[in-house]
Amino acid sequence: MHQLPPPLPSACSAERSASHLVAHFPQQGWALRSDGAVLFEDTGELLPDGRIVPPHRPAVPEHTTAGDRRGAV
Repeated sequence: MHQLPPPLPSACSAERSASHLVAHFPQQGWALRSDGAVLFEDTGELLPDGRIVPPHRPAVPEHTTAGDRRGAV
């Protein structure tokens, strides 16, 4: 007997990252997940019900320049 795979979590659930990409357009900066959510290159999301998940990239530390390291050995 053929078994169906377990259902994917909905786009509104906390486990939504378990869904997979069904379309990917890196040149345009977005991808479509199997749960209907649109992912953007800046890590933001547009959920199927119209809600927005703001970008959640980790903070990037500031780069230091050679002039900032006075006295460093």
